[in-house]
Amino acid sequence: MPSPTRILVTGGAGFIGSHLVDALMRRRIFVAVVDDLSSGRRENVHPNAKFLPISILHPDFSKWVARFKPDAIFHLAAQVNVRQSVEDPLKDAYVNILGTIGLLQAAAKTGVKKIIFSSSGGALYAGSKLPYSEKSESAPVSPYGIAKRSAEGYLDFARSIHGLSAVSLRYANVYGPRQRSDAEGGAIAIFTRRLLHSQPVVINGTGGQTRDFVYVEDVVKANLLAWRRPVYGAFNIGTGKETDLNTVFRLLKKITGSDVLERHGPAAPGEVLRSVLDIRKARKELGWKPEGRLEEGLRRTVEWFRNQTGRQA
Repeated sequence: MPSPTRILVTGGAGFIGSHLVDALMRRRIFVAVVDDLSSGRRENVHPNAKFLPISILHPDFSKWVARFKPDAIFHLAAQVNVRQSVEDPLKDAYVNILGTIGLLQAAAKTGVKKIIFSSSGGALYAGSKLPYSEKSESAPVSPYGIAKRSAEGYLDFARSIHGLSAVSLRYANVYGPRQRSDAEGGAIAIFTRRLLHSQPVVINGTGGQTRDFVYVEDVVKANLLAWRRPVYGAFNIGTGKETDLNTVFRLLKKITGSDVLERHGPAAPGEVLRSVLDIRKARKELGWKPEGRLEEGLRRTVEWFRNQTGRQA
């Protein structure tokens, strides 16, 4: 009998990574999770997955990869806070650049067939021509975005030198159950928690700034297709639709039944006013399309947060 498929998921205790692990486990795949729990949570990890609570920067990480011998790696481990990357770009680079390089070296030595890397659409693109396609100008303005672009470059290098098949998935604004409400950029999670606890919600500026909100289960499907399909390179993963923050707040207020009033504060310095991704390449080459409707995704997110009452979310 052929040996079972072995998959390594870095950052598999995190928001997106844990949903991906669950999907792999449902397919009866042998999954190992590496996560230092700096932002992930132990309770997110599937009970039947092999769990190694270390950083990808740990000196023994490459030795462990060699022993596990994964067929493919989903690389989601990262320093994800843009503000922290500005305050401490060196730490951000250690994790997001050097950590990725170390992972690629370990993968090349071990004979890993494919790597699927979680990148960022919002942090990479610049310019006023929307929606952003994979060919749009890449001009990140934060160390976090610079690191994501650098990591993608090293994945291209690994493909050309070591023949390692690598896919970079450039996510739009991902939301859904398990998203932390204390993390930067998770407006839906932050709004939801505060509305459920009858706490004031302050929307930056006019609230007319738009984002491309994509449900986490759609992102998981994109990862699985990127693994199974004979593709490489970068793919935008979003919805191709803009939604402003005022609309998100009002939908969440209706779903939660909250009587919290809409409030607006000063605009955040340097905040991007519009963001939306062109997803035609993913549709054509991955055979992927977003299926989750925003209001239904918000309902499922609110339901999860309600079930977390009394716990940190």
